[in-house]
Amino acid sequence: MIEASTSAIRESAGVSASLLKTLASADGYKIDPLSDPRWAALVETHPRGSVFHSANWLRALCTVYGYKPVVVTTSPPGEQLANGIVFCGINSWLTGRRLVSLPFSDHCEPLVGTPDEFDALLLQLKQQVDRKEWKYVEIRPVSYLPSCNGEFSRYDSYHLHCLDLRLGIEQVFQNFHKDCVRRKIRRAEREKLTYAQGTSEVLLQDFYRLLLMTRRRQGLPPQPLGWFRALVGAFGRDIQIRVAYKDSMAVASILTLSHKRSMLYKYGCSNAAFNNLGGTALLFWKTIQEAKDGGFEKLEMGRSDTDNFGLAAFKEHWGATRSSISYWSYPQEASGLPAVWKRKLARPVISTVPDAILKMIGKLLYKHAG
Repeated sequence: MIEASTSAIRESAGVSASLLKTLASADGYKIDPLSDPRWAALVETHPRGSVFHSANWLRALCTVYGYKPVVVTTSPPGEQLANGIVFCGINSWLTGRRLVSLPFSDHCEPLVGTPDEFDALLLQLKQQVDRKEWKYVEIRPVSYLPSCNGEFSRYDSYHLHCLDLRLGIEQVFQNFHKDCVRRKIRRAEREKLTYAQGTSEVLLQDFYRLLLMTRRRQGLPPQPLGWFRALVGAFGRDIQIRVAYKDSMAVASILTLSHKRSMLYKYGCSNAAFNNLGGTALLFWKTIQEAKDGGFEKLEMGRSDTDNFGLAAFKEHWGATRSSISYWSYPQEASGLPAVWKRKLARPVISTVPDAILKMIGKLLYKHAG
């Protein structure tokens, strides 16, 4: 029986000989990344460890949405963690019982050394789905593509943008689009917009008011305020809320997260009536300058829908480089809440309900959307 299983594994996943013994005798190992210090050590040392792998991000997901993080690995207890893929288990009557790597994360690389290790871990997850432990598994890798004999299906694709901060600040500035960026920065200066950053309750409330306006324009419910409070509590000094003001009125805001030598632009919002003042341009310029001063090597500008040409152009006007990412599932992902939102079927409701109802919708639905 073991010999037959090993042969099937080798044929379907191309797993290296060093992993066959582990896979033939067990389903691998699971650890709790919030309590096992080996996970934090792997995230810190692995070249693909990101803010989305961090205990800070996982803790916020657990606190607000009740998702339980788990890492699958081929490393047995008591040994140094050599690899791992982190997931959150989601139990939803609306979108299914599933493993997601990771909810609300633009990307989540497998922290492995070889494609064989990646496929070995995916095979373990596939077997869990086949045993009906989960309805399906979702992954969001950047550098590795799943093989597993093609049984993982691509269900969505996005653009990622990243700004290289290793250049000198003058060169970074010169790479900005003359009209779409540099001129807007100068406009913000002429308008005497002011800038504040931090994690105070005042800044959080100003950010959230603008977020509510922006999500309504987009036909989407806002994330719960508790999500941002949890991020502030989890990240400490590694999170910044940045707000631009015209006189005393907040006109634009962004939220950034930091991990190792990377700063991530995660959320942005504005009052559209004041967009011509250059508030968003001022915020990004301040962020870039502070990131350079802090020794950061890149500014991740997040994901964009492949058909959102305006958002992609906005990021590229800052000199950011575009790459592609695909999300995969086994078996094929069913059309759930995120797909409904993407088609903007909720827009007629979102555009008309009062703020209090809109907040309630977001609070109720986001737990299912991860």
